[in-house]
Amino acid sequence: MSRRKVREVMTADAVAVAEDTPIRDVAAVITATGFGALPVLDPAGRLTGLITAAQVLPPGPAGHHSFPQLNRWRRHRSTQAGGAGQRARDVMTASAEAIPVDASVAAAARSMERGRTSWLPVTDSAGYLVGIVSWGDLGRVFLRPDRDIQYEIIRDVFTRYLGTNPALVQVDVTGGRAVLAGVVEGKSMIPLAVAMCRAIDGVVDVVSYLSYAVDDIPHPPVHHLTGS
Repeated sequence: MSRRKVREVMTADAVAVAEDTPIRDVAAVITATGFGALPVLDPAGRLTGLITAAQVLPPGPAGHHSFPQLNRWRRHRSTQAGGAGQRARDVMTASAEAIPVDASVAAAARSMERGRTSWLPVTDSAGYLVGIVSWGDLGRVFLRPDRDIQYEIIRDVFTRYLGTNPALVQVDVTGGRAVLAGVVEGKSMIPLAVAMCRAIDGVVDVVSYLSYAVDDIPHPPVHHLTGS
């Protein structure tokens, strides 16, 4: 099974802006690079937010953000009260979720799906920015046919590792979402099967309806208390 990490697919040396960068300069960087989002850093260089094209550029005719309209937007902003003084910190998404550099690509995909975003800043253990990962970066990992993911789950997780008779389990995969059903031998196998499925490239989410034949999880002894 593959356990590819975010560091293997992310865009390293991501372009970032400081919290006090004027909005007009943020827009210019987005226009020049074509990036849809930029990480925002505090004076110490730690990630504090994310600023997107949608937050600094005007929408185009079809709802897309039109980079050629930048000069017109600048003129418009300069006439607005306080607009010229706005900084990145004023419009950024301060609660932007980041993903650790050693997280799995599956974890990054789940974070993007949960946050309904196409971008995630990547940080090291100290909170410093080391890159940015997008759906485009994950594409070469997650654009796998559902039937290939299904086959890998049945072969590697249930048959090879857990030793389960494949006739006793059902695995359905749709859009990278794996649904597990059927019976495994021991109760302890269920969380292990779910965790292993999540680690497979292409799996975005796992839903388990698995049951078990034997409760093999040790339970603490029950001490009966008697009154004195």
